[in-house]
Amino acid sequence: MSAEDRAKATGKNLEGKVQEAWGKVTGDPEDQLEGQAKQGQAQAMHAKENIKEKAKEIVDEAL
Repeated sequence: MSAEDRAKATGKNLEGKVQEAWGKVTGDPEDQLEGQAKQGQAQAMHAKENIKEKAKEIVDEAL
């Protein structure tokens, strides 16, 4: 597990939430969608790290 990658994913998620909220405040649907997309990217980044972590656990148990 890479703490740095998890931190980047968390930062991207926060950035997406802020952008989506800003889009709602300003009435800009493009900002809202871009913010949601960033949140989706962050979820994918977290899922990737979870898979890597689980694979490492399985390998460690097998050894």
